[in-house]
Amino acid sequence: MYQFSRSIYRELAPEVSPCRGEPVAATRQRFLRACEKSMERLALDRHYFAHPIRTLFMDVRCFFPIDEQLRVYETCSRHMVLAIEFVDAQLRQGVTFDGSPVSCHASTRKGTACQRLPLPGSRYCPSHKHLEDEFEAAA
Repeated sequence: MYQFSRSIYRELAPEVSPCRGEPVAATRQRFLRACEKSMERLALDRHYFAHPIRTLFMDVRCFFPIDEQLRVYETCSRHMVLAIEFVDAQLRQGVTFDGSPVSCHASTRKGTACQRLPLPGSRYCPSHKHLEDEFEAAA
């Protein structure tokens, strides 16, 4: 996943403007950490990360001058869309970004995470498939 954050960094790092009293290198390092944090959250928490493009842009826009922010948004958007497609393709194959199998999103009666494999095209295993129907009815 870090190849996506590093590509954003490589493309936008020359335009980073230093914060008051801070060297450019430190500001660029904070910019890289913000990109990596968003990509890590996308990889680990895909279903509960509602607006990854907006979140990434809001985290990094303070590192750029006002007249560069449209280009920053377009760059973040382009790379984040590719990252989202990559994560979604991995989930469709039944594995997470680190190669471990996808597990059910429900909890057991004891409060631990369910370890069963979800049904194809679903986030829940056969024992918890009724939860998906409840969410659809509520929506």
